[in-house]
Amino acid sequence: MPESAPASASSGRPPRRRGRLARFTAATAVLLGLAAYVSVHYVTGGKGAPRCSVGTGQNTYAFTPEQASNAATISAVGTTRGLPERAVTIALATALQESALRNISHGDRDSLGLFQQRPSMGWGTPEQILDPVYSSGKFYEHLEDVPGYSRLPLTVAAQKVQRSGYPQAYAKHEPDATLLAAALTGRSGPSLSCTARPSDGRAGDPAKVRDELVRAFGKDLAPKLLVRAGGGRNAAGAPAATLVSVPVRETSVPAEQRGWELANWAVARAESLRIEEVAYAGRVWRAADVSGTWTKAASGDTTAGTVHIRVAQ
Repeated sequence: MPESAPASASSGRPPRRRGRLARFTAATAVLLGLAAYVSVHYVTGGKGAPRCSVGTGQNTYAFTPEQASNAATISAVGTTRGLPERAVTIALATALQESALRNISHGDRDSLGLFQQRPSMGWGTPEQILDPVYSSGKFYEHLEDVPGYSRLPLTVAAQKVQRSGYPQAYAKHEPDATLLAAALTGRSGPSLSCTARPSDGRAGDPAKVRDELVRAFGKDLAPKLLVRAGGGRNAAGAPAATLVSVPVRETSVPAEQRGWELANWAVARAESLRIEEVAYAGRVWRAADVSGTWTKAASGDTTAGTVHIRVAQ
């Protein structure tokens, strides 16, 4: 037996191995940090990219226009079914966990879409599931079958629909889903902020905006196409529509809340539908405004009782 042990004997590990382990640990930490950075920028779009937000101060949730568009659809389908805000919150938290509010064409086994629904389990065809209006409707259809779902903890209600292997994962999304639901149901007024890409010359289609409104909110909404002075002419030489006018009617919620629901929907869909301006109740949102916030409309505004949506021309 040697008279004295090597210096590394007390740790049971040779000095060279300890050095390699330390370098490996440091490298792993760097890679994990980089992965987290990439993940955050992938979801939020990165610095300078269009983005949306709800809430104020420390209680804020930031997300991309793609996520905003999908969240707006989920909310609209829920309220059109006459469901309470709690149902919308449950649906949004579920989609945040399952797909990060992205309409993805892959997942575990044959899972697809916002809610990762499986064709093989009877949720619909792949084409149907990848339609946000359809998939949202199917989620709510199953949620309505859960007795007392609005009084259940969110994780329990969502799990009874989804049957996930990680049911507690829904809980961490409840604060963000609550903020989103308050804005997209109109309860918190003009609380959704979104920035948009600078105009690249691509025109929007007012008819498509009208059709998307009807798909999300139902035929009773009755949006109208209007011609605005200087709006140009269509292929047939007739004045081209540039505005979509949406009359606000009281439903199961006050008319003003309903108006903000429609107005915030238009802002959330602005990037995908080439919407340049939304006006309602003396406030206006403009894609050209880099702040992405609602501002006070000019005096003489006539938007009370009507949501006006102007598309790019």
